[in-house]
Amino acid sequence: MLPPEPPPLPALTRAEGELIDSYLEVIDLLGRINPARCGGTYSGLRAAQALVGKATRLRDALTVMHQRGESELHCATLTRALRVLDGERRARLVTMPPPEEI
Repeated sequence: MLPPEPPPLPALTRAEGELIDSYLEVIDLLGRINPARCGGTYSGLRAAQALVGKATRLRDALTVMHQRGESELHCATLTRALRVLDGERRARLVTMPPPEEI
C-alpha cells in the first residue's frame, strides 16, 4: 500500500520557493552541526563549510524579494510550504534533544 499523498505545495513565487528551499537547507546543515546530536567532527566540519554557501543563497532570495517591494512575508503560505516539506521535523534537529535521547 502506498503512503498517503502529501498535501500540495501552496503557490509560491520563485523567490519564495528559493527562500523556503534555502532556509530548509540551512536548517539541515545546522542539524548536522548541532553538538547535542552525536555526530562526527568531519561531518560537522563539512556542514559548516557548506553553510556559508547556503546562507548566501538564503540572503539572495530575501534580497530579491526586498528589491521587488515585498516588505512582508506571507507567513501562512510559507508555513504551509514548510509543513509540506517536513520543516517541523527538520527544525527539531537544531534544538536540544529530549533528555531521554541522551
